[in-house]
Amino acid sequence: MKRATKAPTDPELQRRIQALIDYKGGGHNEESVADLVENALKLLKDVEHTGDVRVIQTALRELRYAFKLFAPYAHVRKVTMFGSARTQPTRQEYQQGVEFGRKIAAAGFMVITGAGPGIMQAGHEGAGPEKSFGVNIRLPWEQSANPVIREDKKLVTFKYFFTRKLIFIRHADAIALFPGGFGTMDEGYEALTLMQTGKSQLMPLVLIDRPGGTFWKTWDRQVREHLLRDQLISPEDLNLYQITDNVDQAVQIITRFYRNFHSSRFVKDLLVIRLKHAPSDSALRAMNEDFADINTGAPIKHCQPTPEEVADADHLDLPRIAFNFNRKDYSRLRQLIDVLNCV
Repeated sequence: MKRATKAPTDPELQRRIQALIDYKGGGHNEESVADLVENALKLLKDVEHTGDVRVIQTALRELRYAFKLFAPYAHVRKVTMFGSARTQPTRQEYQQGVEFGRKIAAAGFMVITGAGPGIMQAGHEGAGPEKSFGVNIRLPWEQSANPVIREDKKLVTFKYFFTRKLIFIRHADAIALFPGGFGTMDEGYEALTLMQTGKSQLMPLVLIDRPGGTFWKTWDRQVREHLLRDQLISPEDLNLYQITDNVDQAVQIITRFYRNFHSSRFVKDLLVIRLKHAPSDSALRAMNEDFADINTGAPIKHCQPTPEEVADADHLDLPRIAFNFNRKDYSRLRQLIDVLNCV
């Protein structure tokens, strides 16, 4: 099959686009913005249906505004909370949501919810509006934003679920799921899929039940007895989530993930993992032995910031290790991060 290639650039079009960028005063990522403008112009010939163009138009507008909204808080870690909009304040799960929001905010995190009632409002009540983001959705019958976040500037409302879901995951450093319906299940499975396939960063995903509850235990049993038993997932994939009925333990699961691990990025074929404390040489030898199956190159080793990281001023003060990750076994990579958090 012939591989698609980018059409030759029209020099005159490029000149006019650059002139338009200059007219607006220039700014960030000019090359990428120029590409966006060029592709927008291609819609004049490539896409005839008005509804299809409106999807692109609305998605771009919503994402631009959402990224602008989150940008001032990029340095603060965030937890996305999912759960039923139907959970009443009298329910134990609601009170747990309030408690979780309060305690995770006290641990230095901000809270992102869908901005509606139920568990979403509980999380905002606990964290308080100053440490909350609301990512609302326009529906014919629901949902108006809850009173905690309704008048706050950190509220954005989306028309489409796909753009809203992108923001939920894109800006999250952890995910907490409380009992909920189709939407909660959808968000949970999508988060697992994105981490399993490497399409999102690895992060803690904790399923929180009421004390003595069986909601998530029943879900876990179905995963093990059908998906795992029928070899539709790998045993290591079970490491992508944890279940608890204790709010303090849920907060601990999230904070422990960042005890030593800070962040990671790919630099060409190399996976660079930034840490708060460098592992010892003996710890590295043990990791190389235990995780040889996911390494396709030289042994895991200490390294200095790469030229690409230096160019981006990307956490240059942190120690780091690097290796050639096979880009396939992300559940095993999660196990490696757990080991790094214990050294």
